Amino acid sequence: MSTDRMMVVLNKELMTIVREVDVIPFRNRLKEHAVKIGMGLVNQTKIITAASELARNMLKYAKGGKVTLEVISTGRENGIRLTFKDQGPGIANIPMAMKDGYSTAKSLGLGLPGTKRLVSEFNIESEVGKGTTVTVIKWKNG
Repeated sequence: MSTDRMMVVLNKELMTIVREVDVIPFRNRLKEHAVKIGMGLVNQTKIITAASELARNMLKYAKGGKVTLEVISTGRENGIRLTFKDQGPGIANIPMAMKDGYSTAKSLGLGLPGTKRLVSEFNIESEVGKGTTVTVIKWKNG
């Protein structure tokens, strides 16, 4: 995450995702905020797709978690920051998990690297046995 610029949080919400149906209101709130800041349809689609993938990862690997949804501003540009936090098993090898095709669940292995490509900024921290935190930012024009 870039720390070289001052960011102001304009709006903050905490949502809990513990069942598949929890993803729907979360996506709806995300879309509302994206529309409110004037984010274009392509970038809305990218952030919603990334968010859906990360929410489903939380459900699949950690039986759910919490998402902090924030509308942020640097003064010059607005965006949305999402922080996904779970208390699941953690990721033992983050560099491997970030490679296309790597999967521990017999999937295509495009989730985390694909998500990173959809957003402006991406950060992942994980500790085995403690959980994982993924923070993404999608700038309105980025």
